[in-house]
Amino acid sequence: MPKETNKKQEVKKQDSKKQDSKNKRHFMKDFKAELKRVIWPTPKQLLNNTVAVITIVLITAAIVFVLDLAFESMNTYGINKLKEVVESTNTETNTVDTNTTGGIDLTNAITNETASENTNTVANETSNEVTNEVTNAVAEDSNTVEE
Repeated sequence: MPKETNKKQEVKKQDSKKQDSKNKRHFMKDFKAELKRVIWPTPKQLLNNTVAVITIVLITAAIVFVLDLAFESMNTYGINKLKEVVESTNTETNTVDTNTTGGIDLTNAITNETASENTNTVANETSNEVTNEVTNAVAEDSNTVEE
């Protein structure tokens, strides 16, 4: 029995090889037949189609180039203006941040010292004015009493 199964397997292998070669030949025949059915363009049609494709590609390239230049220039000038605005805002923010951050704050200390000096000066001036007014009032009273 084993000999019979081996023979059957060999026959199947040979049959499959024959079918593969038939399929390959059949494919090539079909391929050649299909190429014969293709309607190839004439040289004039080929030239016209080639020129049309090249002009469309060039027009599209020109449009993209112009748009690229326009957006680049808008971006350059727009970005520079935005940078200036952001930098000015950052410098203001940094000054405020350095004034309000924890730790030793020299700017606030200087501002507070200046404010206290101004307050002392105003207080001294006000005190001097009040003292002068009181002195003048007392002097006037003493003058009226003496008369």
